Amino acid sequence: MSTPRSLDLPDQVQRVTIHSPRGWFAALDAEPATGVCERRPALFIPGFTGSKEDFTPVLQPLALAGRRVVAIDMRGQYQSPAAPRAGGYAPEELAADVAAVADVIADDHQGLHLVGHSLGGLIAREAVLARETRVISLTLLGSGPGRIAGERAELLRGMLAVMDAAEAKAPADETAEETADSALADGRLRITVEQIWDEHLEPQARQDGVPDPVIGFLHRRMMGNSPTGLMAMGRYLLSCPDRTADLAGIEGLPIMVLYGEDDDAWPPAAQERMARRLGAHRVCIPGVGHSPAVEAPETTASTLTAFWRTAEEEDRRRAGRALSDGHHGRAASPTAGAPHSAATA
Repeated sequence: MSTPRSLDLPDQVQRVTIHSPRGWFAALDAEPATGVCERRPALFIPGFTGSKEDFTPVLQPLALAGRRVVAIDMRGQYQSPAAPRAGGYAPEELAADVAAVADVIADDHQGLHLVGHSLGGLIAREAVLARETRVISLTLLGSGPGRIAGERAELLRGMLAVMDAAEAKAPADETAEETADSALADGRLRITVEQIWDEHLEPQARQDGVPDPVIGFLHRRMMGNSPTGLMAMGRYLLSCPDRTADLAGIEGLPIMVLYGEDDDAWPPAAQERMARRLGAHRVCIPGVGHSPAVEAPETTASTLTAFWRTAEEEDRRRAGRALSDGHHGRAASPTAGAPHSAATA
């Protein structure tokens, strides 16, 4: 669980609703204080039990560098509406949501930068692989090649076991259609989520010295999550396949692997190996754990800004070469310059 250090929003960060063909999503939106946005926008995707607020510390400094930056709650997370059916939390469905939001934010079809934290990185990767929106760069922020392991995995298995036991108590005469209805399932499971909060999450937060106002926010956020969504996302974290080779196969996509040296979700060594396999830019932040945007916002923001500027310069050079090839009568690359294709990034 990422823990924001402050609940206050900076002056240039606003709470908004992003409307897309796949529904609406709660978001935080930051734009430069004056003038037009000179650079391509960026979209942030939070992790398991996280929310858009996990990126609050980096949004304003990133916007001040001349671009619009947006962080969302995924479907069923905190303030975004739940999926009507349990299948709406499948990774490909969440990835399609991300692509739809990306198209709204980058409505000129020139693409954007995509950043996914933890589980959000796995979903951002799926969105890139689906090639349903144009991505200029991908940043995997404290996110690994596949399923999580170690102590975090054991804690997650324990949480899911409690929820599975509660779900097993559903009325025996309930139809299959009713069982798949996420609203009915959420109603049954909210007491169980409250129990998990009371017995495990709140005591841990207090032990870590989290201030009372932030604990209050964490409780509201936890209870705002769809329990059905939590179960689906948790299971995906425990079973996600390693798709590093697939991602490495996308030609011309700048990728950065950014993580803390004390990350306890995916071992730093695993993220380093993933970066090598991807041929990605790799940054390890000293003294930081699983949430670089919260624990080291200045370093995270400056690192992202530098990476994005380089990616945009590469994108412009590719576009110029494609235009030149076209003027000389040579066939351009089948993916170069094509809207809605991650391979053009």
